[in-house]
Amino acid sequence: MRFAHPYFLILLLMIPALVWLRAFFRRKQTMQFSSIQILEELPKTWRMRLQALLPILFSAGLACLIVALARPQRGLSNSVVRTEGVDIVLLLDLSGSMENPDFVRNGFRISRLDAAKEVLDRFLDRRSDDRIGLVAFATYPYSVAPLTLDHNWLKQRIAQLRLGTINGNSTAIGDGMASAINHIRDSKAKSKVVILLTDGVNNYGKLSPANAAELAQTLGIKIYTIGVGTDDRELDLESLQQIADTTDAKYFRARNLSSLDAVYEQIDQLEKTETETKLYTRYEEKARPIIMAGILLLAIEQLLGLTKLGRLP
Repeated sequence: MRFAHPYFLILLLMIPALVWLRAFFRRKQTMQFSSIQILEELPKTWRMRLQALLPILFSAGLACLIVALARPQRGLSNSVVRTEGVDIVLLLDLSGSMENPDFVRNGFRISRLDAAKEVLDRFLDRRSDDRIGLVAFATYPYSVAPLTLDHNWLKQRIAQLRLGTINGNSTAIGDGMASAINHIRDSKAKSKVVILLTDGVNNYGKLSPANAAELAQTLGIKIYTIGVGTDDRELDLESLQQIADTTDAKYFRARNLSSLDAVYEQIDQLEKTETETKLYTRYEEKARPIIMAGILLLAIEQLLGLTKLGRLP
């Protein structure tokens, strides 16, 4: 229990003076005897004894209202608030070649896209404190999800990805990078990261991967690059390495499901940023019932004062 405005409690010291002044003026107005000695010699009746309740009710009512002014509060629960340490945009190639089934899971061949979706799902589980967004690209970039802490919703968006979601079979890596950079450029996070996964070469778009990498470097954004697939001839390995070097990140090569999983685990370890944790206590206001009690006590005191209890004998 605490008081939001404890300085009001000093008013409690004024209650005895108010009670005395109130009794003094009431007695002066109702006095019918030249001396109270006669009253003191009279036997104490039940009405005279009950009259002692009036100042008690008045004092208690005033005390309740003053305590309510001080806003008593009770702590309900502690809330942990974490500041986002890393903001991550996943940049995923959705060109036609991602349908190539050269990955194996439990003895069955699966497409590069299905392998990527499976690994991304596990990656999200390891980054529960980070905001993560998703951009897909083929001929054009497509914003799948903004930066979010709702990773369950993001997993649903990833599961819904299909080849053909974006028209065209070209690979605009540079434009995809520009879209991912735009998602994260205004972030206030301690670290800003883009993870690019592709199985091809840049063959379309307005912006080259090299120029996009320079833009990212200027904005303090790291771009990790991952080349997937079993055939090195399908990839522009030099370009992917250059993107990573320019942005102070790393390039990875993944030829199968286990190596792709290992790549995301390595990135997870490389981008471990301590998050600042603050503890807040949520408080519930308790003044209302005290106000009601104070009003009730004063009302009872006033009503009793209108009866014979409010008059001297």
